[in-house]
Amino acid sequence: METHFRVTVLLEDKKAIGCKWVYKIKHNANGYVSRYKTRLIAKGYAQTYGIDYEETYSPVAKMTTVRAIIAMAAMKGWSLHRMDVKNVFFHGDLQEEVYMEQPLGYVDQTHPNLVYRLKKALYSLKQAPRAWSNKIGEYLVTSGFQTFNANFSLYVKKTNHGIVVIVIYVDDLIITGDNDVNIFDLKKLLKQKFEMKDLGELRYFFGIEVIQSPKGIWLLQKQYALNKLSEYGMTGCKPISIPLEQNVKLNADEGDLVEDTTMYRCIVGSLIYMTITRLDLSYVVGVVSQFMQTPQKPHLD
Repeated sequence: METHFRVTVLLEDKKAIGCKWVYKIKHNANGYVSRYKTRLIAKGYAQTYGIDYEETYSPVAKMTTVRAIIAMAAMKGWSLHRMDVKNVFFHGDLQEEVYMEQPLGYVDQTHPNLVYRLKKALYSLKQAPRAWSNKIGEYLVTSGFQTFNANFSLYVKKTNHGIVVIVIYVDDLIITGDNDVNIFDLKKLLKQKFEMKDLGELRYFFGIEVIQSPKGIWLLQKQYALNKLSEYGMTGCKPISIPLEQNVKLNADEGDLVEDTTMYRCIVGSLIYMTITRLDLSYVVGVVSQFMQTPQKPHLD
């Protein structure tokens, strides 16, 4: 903790934000528990713009970019790899003065009124994603990678020995290229700079299962779909050949208002994410998305 915090006295013109422990269960592509995680996060909602932070925006990979890179890898026969950054936001350097209360279970009993002066970013800080993005972006550029104005989460490095491509989504890195030796060297370089876990070939990301073979690359969301069916009590429903009856026209003011409009929006949001691999759902998802403001029962049905 010494590299991330420094115990100090809180000045009169400063304020300290709170923090809390968060517990999370991580699952693999089959839905089984892969590990249990405990994380200390800051109560960033208590920060004030212009005092505690300035810029917060952080670029992340768009799904269209991810799909394009996977499509290119499938076409050219490249292998896809994945790396995971451990405690990703801890790598970001803070430019502002940020003070935090001592966390529960780690309060210094001899100095309970002292606070932490954060040197590194912490989860839920407003500027944490930006700090991490700047950190890894600067490192990749100095290592010979090039980024693009159209997509700041995409990095490409061309050498006489081939090409390497990196797509960054916060703490997930998708890596591909035409030379496995270059990919291996890049992984080694990244692990020397940051604390990373090499997950080998890309098999699972963002709730999407990836199957790589000499014949192509398949993207599946089976487990994600099963989880959503279970979440909304639809596991016992019978399948149908088409997602929407033919010639059905939905109007904005027909039927009774849905009691739980938040549930309706969550269902539609889940279906929108399903269209990544289930293009056959695109039309009906586009239809029900038109009624997010005031969904009626026929829209939910």
